[in-house]
Amino acid sequence: MAASDSDKSRLDDAARAGWLYFIAGHTQDEIARMLQVSRASAQRLVSLCLAERLITFRLEHPIASCMALAGRLKDRFALVHCEVVPTDPAAPSGAAGIAERCANLLETTLRTETPVIIALGTGRAVRAAVERVTPIDRPEHQIVSLVGNILADGSASFVDTVGRLADRTGARHYPLPLPFLMGSEEERDRMVRLDAIGKVKAVADQADLKLVGIGQMDQKAQMHVDGFVTRDELTEMMRLGAIGEITGWAYDAKGKLIDGGTNRRLTSIPPEVPARAMTIAAAVGPGKIPAIRAALVGRLINGLITDEATARAILDE
Repeated sequence: MAASDSDKSRLDDAARAGWLYFIAGHTQDEIARMLQVSRASAQRLVSLCLAERLITFRLEHPIASCMALAGRLKDRFALVHCEVVPTDPAAPSGAAGIAERCANLLETTLRTETPVIIALGTGRAVRAAVERVTPIDRPEHQIVSLVGNILADGSASFVDTVGRLADRTGARHYPLPLPFLMGSEEERDRMVRLDAIGKVKAVADQADLKLVGIGQMDQKAQMHVDGFVTRDELTEMMRLGAIGEITGWAYDAKGKLIDGGTNRRLTSIPPEVPARAMTIAAAVGPGKIPAIRAALVGRLINGLITDEATARAILDE
């Protein structure tokens, strides 16, 4: 006999409470306030989540509203992959939920015995996902970077996801040993033509999965905060119409790559337009909504992992 609507609703509530408790790390008192129930009810919901095995190490219960949003995003933007996780009310821009789902995706890809190539971009969600991957011995796989790993001051980028994932898997890995930006377009062109760089690009071109972050291009742009670009460089790109970036490649509100500014000195491997390999972006938060929407419209990505609030905002416009 099919479960009643009330049973499904209670399981949804239990799954949501379980996510807030086990993944987001909230106390039962906090969960009670967020779900607007008593503390005893919150405790019972968390217990029900465990009793029904909705959660093991990861949340396994498909929350109905999240699934519906993912389906609508897939249909509207012709995506090959889409996941929507619950929004953490206490941290609407928090990446814990999407990092967990990205880690699950990486692990699923890595568990295959057929050799695969995984290409990684930048972003805190991508790094957090790599940190959550359970160590597994997969020397037959390859991990490749899409982004130069040297900052303008000559220091190494602290978001070295490729080396970290290789440490956890034993896979052969290919960093992109270049400054993120070169001093001129001519210098960039010379460097990317080097034989060693061409070999890294050839590996990236064969990637089975590309996992990237999406950055906003405004005064809070992470590229500037992390030291990849200067304030003047960021301002110039904003004047040229940049609204978002993927692996440093800035694009406008229609998802078209900007012809100018830092894009002419960028060493990152250019995105395919439209994306052909499975190219999944992990992004969340109100500040990133225009950038995510533009990437979807411009078909710079064909997959998305985000949260409920972000998904609803993308679909509402």
